[in-house]
Amino acid sequence: MKGIIVGAGEVGYHIADRLSSEGHDIIVIERDPGRERLLADKVNALVIHGNGASSEILEEAGIDEADLFVAVTDQDEVNLVACLMAEEYHVPRKIARIKSIDYSGEGGKLDASRFGIDLLINPQSVVAEEIFHVVQYTRASEVAEFADGRVIFLGYPITEHSPIAGITLKELGDIRGLYRLVVTAINRNDETIIPRGEDTIRAGDIVYLVCTRTDLSAIEYLFGFEKRETKKVFILGGGRVGYEVARMMCGLRYEVKLIDRDQARCKEIADRLDDVLVLCAGGTDVDTLKSEGIADTDVFIAVTSDDKANILCSLLAKRYGTNRAVALVDQPELLTLAPSLGVDATISPRLATASAVLRFVRRGEVLKVAPVEHCNAEVLEMILPSSTSLSGKKLTDIHFPSGSIVGSIVRGDDALIPTGDDVLMAGDHVIVFTLPEAVPKVEKFFS
Repeated sequence: MKGIIVGAGEVGYHIADRLSSEGHDIIVIERDPGRERLLADKVNALVIHGNGASSEILEEAGIDEADLFVAVTDQDEVNLVACLMAEEYHVPRKIARIKSIDYSGEGGKLDASRFGIDLLINPQSVVAEEIFHVVQYTRASEVAEFADGRVIFLGYPITEHSPIAGITLKELGDIRGLYRLVVTAINRNDETIIPRGEDTIRAGDIVYLVCTRTDLSAIEYLFGFEKRETKKVFILGGGRVGYEVARMMCGLRYEVKLIDRDQARCKEIADRLDDVLVLCAGGTDVDTLKSEGIADTDVFIAVTSDDKANILCSLLAKRYGTNRAVALVDQPELLTLAPSLGVDATISPRLATASAVLRFVRRGEVLKVAPVEHCNAEVLEMILPSSTSLSGKKLTDIHFPSGSIVGSIVRGDDALIPTGDDVLMAGDHVIVFTLPEAVPKVEKFFS
């Protein structure tokens, strides 16, 4: 596949890096010389200096032969115009990142299909939805739902007090009768391990697993997590992400408090969300946090535009008693560092946007893609086609691509956590964990 990406910021960089690592022919257009040089040094892609809304530059990039066009600059108008021009060149798939509320989201006036754009991505809306999902799970650092929520992919940090710290995967497998799950990967010191039976789970690991929703409570018990219902939520940051999270939370009758320094923004939110208590203060205002009950808060969510402030205020909230902290963090180095400091979960706008893009890129019957930051991996939900030669074969008799593992098989209303004796059937939804280098092979394998 040949793809053109306009914009080499964090989102464009991540998409280019992921697609080029899978062997796709990627061209990136960037007008900032600094970003251009940085990308050229780090990604196996052709980088062209110029304006992505210029026909001359687009023709230099070979837009006549492009299969995919992704416009993710920080200017909505540039992204829209670039996609309109790609439509003129008959590019089959076109995606634009749009941040302005005037163009997308609730009340948005732009109909993407009228302009030939296949997907408009609003990062703020996507991030708010991811935060909302993560808050539903007591201790998970990463969450993705598949098969209409019947199958769940989770990342759990392992502490020295965890009941499974020090046991092998084989020992964990011996108790599968009580706890049905598949451990798909272990992240240890920034290294991803596709586990085998002799591998031992250690304190400090992040264990990634697939289970069914019905088995979740039992698995949380296995991991030593005290069941605690989320009722009280504290949100730092009254921007679009904070507002949207607050709106969704109070809609489900959570007790929501939102804090922001901007008086005008606080008044606007208070006028629009009657059930949210809005406080005009800073995230490091300890007296305000204490007086407003931070010690009794179930989840503290930091979603300001400052990554470092989000991490610091999350740690401060935990210091003063909040049970769990979720932070919006986009810088890759901070995204990796935050969990080791004590932040329970981090959400990246860059990854959220990339997830939506990658779903359009995948070949075959791919229904959903969930990137996993700490593992630099993906979880795919794929439909096994009627023409497949795999139908009727046991998993033990199938040689899956190296670097991939089947986590679940969904057949009709049944979600299975498979053993080697289970068979695949045409029409199955198969949940697959895969490393980047295995993605093209997995797509081909299931096509």
